[in-house]
Amino acid sequence: MATVKEMKATARSRAGRGAARAERRAGRVPGVIYGDGKPPINVSVDHAELKQRIYAGHFLTSIYELDVDGAKQRVIPRDFQLDPVKDLPVHVDFLRLGVGAQIRVRIPVHVINADQAPGVKRGGTVNIVTHAVEVICSADAIPDSIDVDISSLEINYSKHLNEVTLPPNVRVVGQFDQTLVTIVPPSGYAEEMKAAAEAAAAAATAAATAAEAGTPADGAAPGAAPSAGTPASAAAAAAAAAVAAASAAAFISSA
Repeated sequence: MATVKEMKATARSRAGRGAARAERRAGRVPGVIYGDGKPPINVSVDHAELKQRIYAGHFLTSIYELDVDGAKQRVIPRDFQLDPVKDLPVHVDFLRLGVGAQIRVRIPVHVINADQAPGVKRGGTVNIVTHAVEVICSADAIPDSIDVDISSLEINYSKHLNEVTLPPNVRVVGQFDQTLVTIVPPSGYAEEMKAAAEAAAAAATAAATAAEAGTPADGAAPGAAPSAGTPASAAAAAAAAAVAAASAAAFISSA
């Protein structure tokens, strides 16, 4: 069960911009409580306390017992507005939660075991493509995060939502195959792989030419055992070089 936090609020008898500005001058932030089939209540909360809770993180996924002049309201914050210049809270919305309520929330993505990823060890950078995933779950069992293990991830490879084990009774809203995390190659990586592909392709061409010509190895006596220059061994070398070229080209195309 989710931990329920406590916060005090005061009911506001007046609504409108003038009343909201008066609350802000008094060091309070205007807000509203709505939902659960009950009439909305205009409230205000302490500015310093609200600011601290917002910037502490997980504000929009935390359950609160809001004490409104002695009356307890079980709520979850649904939205807040910040001053565009000062980044200070100027308004907050709370949603009432009934018994067994199912709610729609955005859960942050948390990357784990990044230091073990082969792509990171080779100089790649972890790029979080999706920072939060929208889900529907019980208000009493909101996950703290969606953990994405990238310990096996290589450069230019990604981890998708359908590859992650979600907490029980959590339903994703939207695409289930969305990309969460990818490992971006370091600077100059594409050029290095292109050069490797060109070298492998050149080696494949040379080996194939030697195989077709049937050129014996330098210094080999007639009737001697097949060496690296014989058609059979040259064909094998050509095949190996072709595989190397194809692998390098595939890496480039995925970059």
